[in-house]
Amino acid sequence: MWIRLMAVLGAVGALAASLPAQDFNAIEAAVETDAGSFRIEFAPDKAPKHVAFFVDLVKKGYYNGSGFHRVFANALIQGGDPLLKDAKTPPKLWGTGGLRLQKSEFSDMKHERGVVSAVSIPNLADSDGAQFFVCLAPQTALDGKYSAFGRVTEGLDVVEKISNAAAEGDGLVKTPPRILRVTIEKKKVEPYLSATPAEMNKTVKIVTTLGTMRVALEPEWAPETVRNFLKLSATGWYEGTQFHRIVKGFVVQGGSEGMRLGSQAHAGDRWVRPVKGEFSAPVKHDRGILSMARADDPNSATTSFFVVLAAAPHLDQNYAAFGRVIEGLETIEAFEKEEVDGETPKRRLEILKVTIED
Repeated sequence: MWIRLMAVLGAVGALAASLPAQDFNAIEAAVETDAGSFRIEFAPDKAPKHVAFFVDLVKKGYYNGSGFHRVFANALIQGGDPLLKDAKTPPKLWGTGGLRLQKSEFSDMKHERGVVSAVSIPNLADSDGAQFFVCLAPQTALDGKYSAFGRVTEGLDVVEKISNAAAEGDGLVKTPPRILRVTIEKKKVEPYLSATPAEMNKTVKIVTTLGTMRVALEPEWAPETVRNFLKLSATGWYEGTQFHRIVKGFVVQGGSEGMRLGSQAHAGDRWVRPVKGEFSAPVKHDRGILSMARADDPNSATTSFFVVLAAAPHLDQNYAAFGRVIEGLETIEAFEKEEVDGETPKRRLEILKVTIED
């Protein structure tokens, strides 16, 4: 088991029994640490009392100034002990505060990457409290034994950084990464989530290393594919990604995950997911058409798209065409002139800026 929870009772008073009614699906926690920030969305359908308890503590400033006292590299971090607010608290007491305040709420929520769960005292029923841990890898041994109440939707790279803090063999850190403050904010809304086809009839400007293209999106061809492209464009997800493939006389492909320089994490990652294939529109994959790249599974497209360089009828009704270049054909020509090693450009070519114009 990746985590070893301390078996000492907490010293924090009981929370008031009555908490104000609130739509916990409409809010999330923003956790600011000295290593960066991450955000937690709640699962009130799985652990309603834990969610209400955590939110109430956050609003009282309970976590501000505490820290993460136990970490396991790329696997798990544990924090929220109020005793860490006092610099004089000896390390042997780290992890002993803020427990035995809540009854357990076990559910079918798995302790997967990103899941946030309540710390409890091993072999002591209903000893949950203010402390929490975040999983960075599946912790199947914890399923059904700890009360999962949320999930990190943004900033997992920060959680990973915290997990790699210098620690002893039992995971106790040498210098606790600090929680500067935790706030409750309105939950971020996925862009274009409920937009109608008419509202998605947009023109998008794509600035690249080799020039600019303006693209007319066609929601009547593939509405969910257009919704996905607009969502990623609105969040800036595509900016800094690479055009990694040029097949002359065929396609230019870019926008794939893992194609940024430096940190790969982005705030828009929380909304990256496969899009159901939309292949029914009688669209010809002619020069200037934008279409979604995918694997063998027809429903596996996520972020990567391609621009067609020449008529490719074998792609028709097999790939989801969703737009067409209306300005900037000279930029397509510039891509065709680039030197390649096989299908890989010899120099880095990027999407620099994406703007939704209307």
